[in-house]
Amino acid sequence: MEPARPVRAVVSAVAQPTRLADEFFYLAHDDQTGRSRLFESATVHGLAAALLAELCWERRVTFEGRHVRVIDPSPPKDWLQHLVLDRLVAEPRHTATRTWLAFLADTAYEQVATRMWQLGLLHRQQAGRLWRQRIIYIPTDVNTAAWSWARLSFQLRRHQRLNAFDVALAGLALRTQLDPILLDGAPSAARGFLRKQVEQAPPPLSDLLADLGAVVGGAVLSHRTT
Repeated sequence: MEPARPVRAVVSAVAQPTRLADEFFYLAHDDQTGRSRLFESATVHGLAAALLAELCWERRVTFEGRHVRVIDPSPPKDWLQHLVLDRLVAEPRHTATRTWLAFLADTAYEQVATRMWQLGLLHRQQAGRLWRQRIIYIPTDVNTAAWSWARLSFQLRRHQRLNAFDVALAGLALRTQLDPILLDGAPSAARGFLRKQVEQAPPPLSDLLADLGAVVGGAVLSHRTT
């Protein structure tokens, strides 16, 4: 079950990240204000893909072509991974990855933000006028929030080969069209290096990223034509 309140303090910014959705949340939001760097559809679909990738990392699911398949239904320790896996197990007839990206995108932002708040990584703040107030999430530590951005940008600009975790993170950035901001001011060779790293990602990650790119690309096209 989901914990009801924060359970521990902020981790060090130099610690090895373990939750891809948390790292993408940091990447997709300003490290001081919490403001999104992407349009909403790209953010939530990126978070949805990151949650599915976490389950793949935990060896609970895999991706085959354009479909997601549960390979181990045993519950992960993390409550949000557990929740997502339970939904996949409960709907065995629905296997299309894009279907699950769309479904999870409806709640991914609030769920990932809640998990990070519980871990002390974010704090909640009310914003807007009295009759239109909303909750926004702001990093509790700027250095922690900026670490994923700084690490990835530094490696890509210097053409340093990425480890498996950062290939996944870079893939999320590329497929949600965050790369122009991530590599702002960098020579075009850095963007070429990013694309090459992501294109060399092994399946099943490459299959998931391909579907994410298609979903986000379709959303961008729809936004531009409306």
